[in-house]
Amino acid sequence: METTLERLKLTNLRNSEYTHFINQIVAIIAKYNDDALHLKKAFNRLKATLPNLAKIKAQEQGNVLSNTLHELDIERDTLLTAIVAQAKTMSKLSLPSIAPHVVVLNRLLDIHGRDIATANFNAETERINNLLADYDAKADVKTAVEALNLKILFDQLRAVNTQFAELFLQRTGEESAIEKVETRAIRAETDKILTDFFVAFEFCSLEYDEPDYQTPANEMNELIVYYKTQLKARATRRSEGKDVSKEEPIA
Repeated sequence: METTLERLKLTNLRNSEYTHFINQIVAIIAKYNDDALHLKKAFNRLKATLPNLAKIKAQEQGNVLSNTLHELDIERDTLLTAIVAQAKTMSKLSLPSIAPHVVVLNRLLDIHGRDIATANFNAETERINNLLADYDAKADVKTAVEALNLKILFDQLRAVNTQFAELFLQRTGEESAIEKVETRAIRAETDKILTDFFVAFEFCSLEYDEPDYQTPANEMNELIVYYKTQLKARATRRSEGKDVSKEEPIA
């Protein structure tokens, strides 16, 4: 009896989702005897796509690091802007109790520049480190920062800048080890091989009566329907104006 497989619009899957989906299909079929199912050749072709898909996954993980770096850079820029803005605001106040501290803070910003947030990644990291080193070394600067209630901003700036520097080195190391791949070409070839596998599966289920094709088909169909449901829900959220690009991948 012919067994029919659901079809999924693969182009709607993000790269991370795509590689995960293909691996899940392979994992389902691997539980069965592909030779007894008369699918050995088609299944071997599908399994042969996994090394290239692993390269896509590695490249995507590098992209995730880049996104995190961008978010950290925005946060430290925001912190620097807030410190500079606070110094400017307090300079306009006629409060004798804070006036000396404002002078000290402005001197610190004059030395290190109020434009740190406009520097490139590495330059900004170094300039923030220099500013914080001055802050650590000079008692009057520490006193001024605390008196002006800016310590929480300086502490967060240190934490974010440290995290940024560590992650930047990690990304640099990983990028040097990751082979640049033609994702579109790999996906196009894998699409064809997966389609051929599904066609072969349906043909063999009609051609051969003895093997159990329905059980693996049920598992694959359940997986495919799950992805289709998730993609439909995502499309609905997108149509409602929601930013779905930041959502967690389908898993």
